[in-house]
Amino acid sequence: MTNNKQPISSKLAPQAVGSYSQAIKSGDMLFLSGQIAIDHQTNQLVTGGVAAQANQIMRNISAVLMEAGCDFNNLLKVTIYLVDIGDFAKVDAVYSSYLTPPYPARATVGVASLPKGTLVEIEAIARVF
Repeated sequence: MTNNKQPISSKLAPQAVGSYSQAIKSGDMLFLSGQIAIDHQTNQLVTGGVAAQANQIMRNISAVLMEAGCDFNNLLKVTIYLVDIGDFAKVDAVYSSYLTPPYPARATVGVASLPKGTLVEIEAIARVF
């Protein structure tokens, strides 16, 4: 059996700092690791609150999708992790500004904390076609 896992990495998104890939393509499926609000140019967490962080995350996701030959229309499933579930409306407003219907399936989960003190993290699954 052959390994049908192809790592996808964009220089326009923060590089992986651990034992993971920005994304893995397997067949026509693309699995994007969780993105936090790191600016790839400064390698620093974006400040300015949860909306500013969500914007940076969506730009990071876009860069990884483009590297795989995709865009937001290819998204099938998204999971959003929020430190404060009260920020749902702010993050949803930013998130929805990048997408058009039909929207991908989605879950939003409240968590105690996220890496580097970020307020939000987003992971996704897409289909490459």
